[in-house]
Amino acid sequence: MRAFIRPAVASLAVMILLTGIAYPFAITGIAQVAMPARANGSLIDREGRVIGSALIGQVFTAPGYFHPRPSAAGYDASAAGASNLGPTSAELLASIDDRAEAWRRETGRTEVPQDAVTASASGLDPDISPENARAQLTRVAEARGAPRDEVLRILDAATTRPWLGIFGPAHVNVLEANLALDAAFPGDIE
Repeated sequence: MRAFIRPAVASLAVMILLTGIAYPFAITGIAQVAMPARANGSLIDREGRVIGSALIGQVFTAPGYFHPRPSAAGYDASAAGASNLGPTSAELLASIDDRAEAWRRETGRTEVPQDAVTASASGLDPDISPENARAQLTRVAEARGAPRDEVLRILDAATTRPWLGIFGPAHVNVLEANLALDAAFPGDIE
């Protein structure tokens, strides 16, 4: 019996050291050297103050900002996750209907982009579709008193295209687009 226990415990100790300590430290070190900004959370700072992450969505409600997609977690990273409501859920349908109605009132448009009324799986998605962003364009430009063409130019610059033209959807990072708006059109927009 002891002949089996000793190698098993030794193997366990070696695997704990390799997978629990050596591997995480090696990967962290490689990430810090190869892509330090991403390894540290893709934090965005202005004037030495961290204001958000390009990887985690945050809520914007003022009319002069692009609004993110809904969050089932209330943009709370500690509560990240989906609503767990299934496709046949009456509660899910009611929340989508409510969001669609609010969207129509806010934008004056009848067509509603899917990501304007559905939460992402994590509840923290920082991106919206270009269609969603363009649908908000008039509201944002009017609230800022900015030329629509200038806001569109900023929006186009903030749009990430599919890699190699085919991999992944085009998307707009809401925080980065809103920061570009603030830089181009400073002032109180509340």
